[in-house]
Amino acid sequence: MTAPEERLADLGLTLPEVVPPVAAYQPAVRTGDYIYVSGQVPLVGGTPAGTGKVGAEITPGRAKELAAVCALNAVAAVKAEVGELSRVRRIVKVVGFVASDPSFTGQPQVVNGASELLGEVFGEAGTHARSAVGVAVLPLDVPVEVEMIVEAG
Repeated sequence: MTAPEERLADLGLTLPEVVPPVAAYQPAVRTGDYIYVSGQVPLVGGTPAGTGKVGAEITPGRAKELAAVCALNAVAAVKAEVGELSRVRRIVKVVGFVASDPSFTGQPQVVNGASELLGEVFGEAGTHARSAVGVAVLPLDVPVEVEMIVEAG
């Protein structure tokens, strides 16, 4: 099986720099074998890649793409903690928050963007428990935010 960094390259993806915090927190904190990744929003080059509510200004398909951007930012935070992504034993839990129009109920399909990316990058180790939660608003008016817990050696 190829290393996660090689799979990222095969997907045509490059890990971004770790997104700097927009408030008083750390992008990721390691305790023992676990890394707790703070909520990552779809920032690209320091700018939101999209804003608005899913089901209103943002289509579900675009929101799914933005969830993958959040996951990529989360993977960058993990790499900053472990050095090499091959040290990741398992993505344990993913929580996705979707800023939704009140009538929108497709949050699980949106968060699939993050889950599918993690599966492509980490293979079996990328399968995880997950929650997908609809919310009224997210920081910077982004439509999606993803946090995760990772086990690493």
